[in-house]
Amino acid sequence: MSASLLKLGFCGALLGFSLANIGFTSWDEVFAMFTFADLRLFLTFVTGVSLLTVAFAVIRRRGKPDWPPRPIHRGTILGGVLFGLGWVISGACPGVILAQIGEGKLYALFSLAGVLAGNALYGALLERRMGTQPRPAAALASS
Repeated sequence: MSASLLKLGFCGALLGFSLANIGFTSWDEVFAMFTFADLRLFLTFVTGVSLLTVAFAVIRRRGKPDWPPRPIHRGTILGGVLFGLGWVISGACPGVILAQIGEGKLYALFSLAGVLAGNALYGALLERRMGTQPRPAAALASS
């Protein structure tokens, strides 16, 4: 196993441990956040987003990274709505699902299945729209 893979695994485990201890893996805590009954998780989330916004601005200003533009289209809006609804219903965003599974919350497997199905559907629809669908093996062999 490579050192970089071990580092990534350590960072992922640390993130999962942190999310679990903060309360992001608890459906009750997430529900309280979305209904503004408890602002602790909401303020934690807002703080994280704010820090990342500043970090991205600093990176852009200093390094001028080659990040391709990400256009907003109907699929972006629909995907955002579905993502939000899934988060509210399941109490899990994609980053939390693996931590929930690690905690033994097997209902998170349904959330994981939804994320995987949504990504597969998005990929298939995007490939069809852009005309980048993989060609069948028979077509590859004849070219």
